[in-house]
Amino acid sequence: MSNIVKDLEKQQRSGEELNLDALLPWIKNHIPNINSNPIITQFSGGASNWTYRLKFDEQDIILRRAPLGKKAAGAHDMPREFYLQQKLKPHYPYVPKMIAVCEDESVLGSTFYLMERLEGIILRKNPPRGIDWDEETVRKICYSFWDKMIHLHQVDYKKEGLQDLGKGEGYIERQILGWNKRYANAKTWNVPAGKKVMKWLEANIPKEENLCIIHNDFRLDNVVIDPSNPENILGVLDWELAAIGDPLMDLGNSLAYWVEEKDDFFVKSIRRQPSNIPGMLTREKIINYYCEKTGRTIDDFRFYRVYGLFRLAGIVQQIYYRYSKGYTKNKAFKNFWLISIYLIKTCENIIKRKNNC
Repeated sequence: MSNIVKDLEKQQRSGEELNLDALLPWIKNHIPNINSNPIITQFSGGASNWTYRLKFDEQDIILRRAPLGKKAAGAHDMPREFYLQQKLKPHYPYVPKMIAVCEDESVLGSTFYLMERLEGIILRKNPPRGIDWDEETVRKICYSFWDKMIHLHQVDYKKEGLQDLGKGEGYIERQILGWNKRYANAKTWNVPAGKKVMKWLEANIPKEENLCIIHNDFRLDNVVIDPSNPENILGVLDWELAAIGDPLMDLGNSLAYWVEEKDDFFVKSIRRQPSNIPGMLTREKIINYYCEKTGRTIDDFRFYRVYGLFRLAGIVQQIYYRYSKGYTKNKAFKNFWLISIYLIKTCENIIKRKNNC
């Protein structure tokens, strides 16, 4: 486990250090049993909100806060993320336990919240050092992962009184128009305008939509795996983008990150999860499995696939825009513009070739 922690947690990045003089009094006021000073590390995997581990003598907790710089409307809303998880926890056990939320930006220069730290394995680009799962184990992990998405989609948000987690009706159109606008607003000189993709998405919005609770960032690196029983997922993290929306759009978002063995060198080099190792399902098999488990029939998945890839282009471009303006100094973002180009081109190819995956 020590190698896993070392791989994921680093010293705080320059310019992103927590102000302990302001933070510690607030924490000790909200968690009375804490009297020590923490050992602080920053998680290297996050590309949106900043996530820190605060290891006190009395308690081990996670702090999540918004980044600096220009933010899209509704993005990086820490109180919303906190209260959404708090309400969902009784109905979906994989949500971590929430501890406290700070809506006063004067404490850290941003809203933030605290939650429990789950002890386990978080997969990044490759399985952690010292992990040697056979193909059968990987396959079980893969099925368990997608089962957790299916479980979430089957939570009856109306019956459980969770309607206030999102607007619901009209979700698909709002997402298409919203991401078209966000990509355009974050465009820099070195990426394509993406107008062909935007127009195609607007022209192909499904007339009917099914609504459920969706995660919107469901990836292998957002789940915590039990080290002693890898197919057991202990928790699902990063609920910033969760909403009441269309489940196939959630699936399309996840598949945008799902790189498989047959994919080209470039996309394999930038993948964020080990979805290409022996035992992992292909995108086509995942779509078929989802349909089998939910009773859905999907004749043409292209809209959801293109949406997921274009939305990812928007996310990547927003991150690169902040880097280009100097709002973050994380050098991992300096070539994100290349990813935007790749994703737009992939969208165009899927539209042209009528290729779902």
